[in-house]
Amino acid sequence: MKTTLRILAFLALIYLIPTAYLNYTEPVEHWDWDEINLDDISYPENFIWGVASAAHQVEGGHTSNNWADWENQVDKDGNPRIARGEKCGVACDHWNLYPQDIKLMKELGVTSYRFSVSWSKIMPTEGVVDTSAIQHYSDMVDSLLAAGIEPMITLHHFCHPMWFEEKGAFEKEENISDFVEFSKHIFLPLNDRVKYWCTLNEPAVFVIAAYFDGNFPPGKQDPKLAAEVLKNMYLAHVKVYESLKRFEGGERAQIGIVKNMHQIDPMNDWNLFDRLLSRTVNKGFNGSFIGTFTEGKYKFSFPTLVDLEAEIPNAPYSLDFVGLNYYSHNAMDFSPDLDEALKTRMYPGELETDMDYTMYPEGFYRAIKEISVLNKPIIITENGVADMDDDMRGEFIKKYLYAVSKAIEDGYDVRGYHYWSLMDNFEWDLGYDERFGLYEVDFETQKRTLREGSKEYQRIVKAN
Repeated sequence: MKTTLRILAFLALIYLIPTAYLNYTEPVEHWDWDEINLDDISYPENFIWGVASAAHQVEGGHTSNNWADWENQVDKDGNPRIARGEKCGVACDHWNLYPQDIKLMKELGVTSYRFSVSWSKIMPTEGVVDTSAIQHYSDMVDSLLAAGIEPMITLHHFCHPMWFEEKGAFEKEENISDFVEFSKHIFLPLNDRVKYWCTLNEPAVFVIAAYFDGNFPPGKQDPKLAAEVLKNMYLAHVKVYESLKRFEGGERAQIGIVKNMHQIDPMNDWNLFDRLLSRTVNKGFNGSFIGTFTEGKYKFSFPTLVDLEAEIPNAPYSLDFVGLNYYSHNAMDFSPDLDEALKTRMYPGELETDMDYTMYPEGFYRAIKEISVLNKPIIITENGVADMDDDMRGEFIKKYLYAVSKAIEDGYDVRGYHYWSLMDNFEWDLGYDERFGLYEVDFETQKRTLREGSKEYQRIVKAN
């Protein structure tokens, strides 16, 4: 199979060589940070400052969703699906400790909290709604508002109930109605107090991890199925948007989708094959989203492997805002070996984070510019750094927020920023070693401690 993929990839690149010449891009931009004053930043008076989290990563107590099931599985070689065999377990016990965590938000000075609701807790069985779970989120919303913090709810952040997974989840278009039904059950009791709603978090990331790499459940490696799932997730967003808008209060709700604009750049700009490979992957990861929500035309293509086109005509009319997640970029270096070619690489001189990517604030500006073609207000829904030693977090925050300030100054409509994340959490298949939190969490005692580097965010928020 791998040999076949390598040959097909090579032939595809040869076939598309002229395209690379016709779509030449400038070399990857790097700013001269020695010449930049990081304190020269400003934001609009009503700019939203926030933090973010996701239910499965922080709440604890998940027993019947796709991730809880995945954590108990092993791969074909008998290795655990999660690094070091870790399980989410109680996580940060945010389900019980959220009043304490709201106090941490107040300490930071933020006025917005983006969090996801657990579909598996609200609907543990198909067709059955647990009203106590809905009441839990209602109480949490009231507590946030009482603290002067506006809630922003995400309906799907990589997790769904096992009964939905067993039906094929988003692999089947007919299953979208289940997601629409769930969305209704949480929207109706909360929309009188919750203004901002995100339907889906990073569909392309979910699809690549679950259906290309196989690192997320259901762990399939099927490019054609991946393309179908991504199309169905975009369609699901549209159907949820249209459904919720029809309810009383729907006209007041601001509903959007969250996109991670991770750029794929050529390792060597002079190398035709590097340019072509990066452009092809970029079109699938970012271009399919832009095309869907600007023209209503979905296209996901990797020559000889997958080519799917579909019309989603209402997509351009299904956004009140767009949520932008941004962390970094990666380089690609062509190789006839597809596995080797698709490995992410780093440019010399860039500072590596604890994840497999670098600090690249210039890309934040690029991402804002790229997604602005949607002509919708932009809210940064995630941006942060994995930094266990806390030796780059302060620099990261200052440089990335400088990039946001520069984008606003240049006329881009950025309405808010949410740091990922409020506190350390369960980082999916990577387990607990990747520490994104502004607050360090001792998972033995559940003690939260504000990191020294995080004080830069606290300072900037309070100054603006």
